[in-house]
Amino acid sequence: MQLTTCLRETLFTGASQKTSLWWLGIASFGVPEKLGCANLPLNSRQKELCKRKPYLLPSIREGARLGIQECGSQFRHERWNCMITAAATTAPMGASPLFGYELSSGTKETAFIYAVMAAGLVHSVTRSCSAGNMTECSCDTTLQNGGSASEGWHWGGCSDDVQYGMWFSRKFLDFPIGNTTGKENKVLLAMNLHNNEAGRQAVAKLMSVDCRCHGVSGSCAVKTCWKTMSSFEKIGHLLKDKYENSIQISDKTKRKMRRREKDQRKIPIHKDDLLYVNKSPNYCVEDKKLGIPGTQGRECNRTSEGADGCNLLCCGRGYNTHVVRHVERCECKFIWCCYVRCRRCESMTDVHTCK
Repeated sequence: MQLTTCLRETLFTGASQKTSLWWLGIASFGVPEKLGCANLPLNSRQKELCKRKPYLLPSIREGARLGIQECGSQFRHERWNCMITAAATTAPMGASPLFGYELSSGTKETAFIYAVMAAGLVHSVTRSCSAGNMTECSCDTTLQNGGSASEGWHWGGCSDDVQYGMWFSRKFLDFPIGNTTGKENKVLLAMNLHNNEAGRQAVAKLMSVDCRCHGVSGSCAVKTCWKTMSSFEKIGHLLKDKYENSIQISDKTKRKMRRREKDQRKIPIHKDDLLYVNKSPNYCVEDKKLGIPGTQGRECNRTSEGADGCNLLCCGRGYNTHVVRHVERCECKFIWCCYVRCRRCESMTDVHTCK
């Protein structure tokens, strides 16, 4: 994942915005539970929850790692490639947010970051419950009885308790709107809370049912079924699709969020939609003030017409081509006894980078 320059904290609109995703910094610590809750990059509410449930720290770390990794994977070929700020990798613990301008900008990118991080936390906590790593949660007990005798199946096994994961994600991430001041703060916070929930809904929506057959000689006379979460990659694809179809909302404070375009305000906003307030900046060119590196020097695909193609990624500026020489071992054979003999193969590859 490409690193960007440090961003000024003045970009953040209020303490709740500034600290809401500092928790992601926990992903960089090898064993965060050994540091203790007070020494981790958490806000006061999160530290209090951490003190009460310290056994959840490995799951919180894994949730942060999942979200960061999936964001980079989904946007690796885009002009904005889900960059992490250089400040976050070098600054003292908790001194700098992991992402930069995008955290407080109220753009489509902000929406995706909040959604994928909330989803990552749901996924990791729920997985830990199912694995038996928690004392207060395990499998989904509501599905232990029941099924359909006429159809030859019943609930069994260990269904993922996604409701607990969603509950904890809300408790850990959602900052009460009433605790903020200023119209702009409230609109952005309401947007972020909505996108947090959209991320959780993506995990719940993609729950699937797995079954195992029981019967004589491999027949499927009876099936035991359980609910399981989808892979986080699949959840990431769904959220990327939501990003592509995200909805711009009005920056005016009302009782509920409304679409920006007046002629579309009768169209309902669903809880799994991603919302944004401001249009995205120009990610084509470097903007040091916002910490945007631009796409100069990015590798592109000359034959692709997609986002990774040189025409789109390079924003019409053209590209440079240079030849890269690869040397590797090949045609390896086992020689008795006991070593492997290989040839040394060379290949030349054209690499294209944006001007």
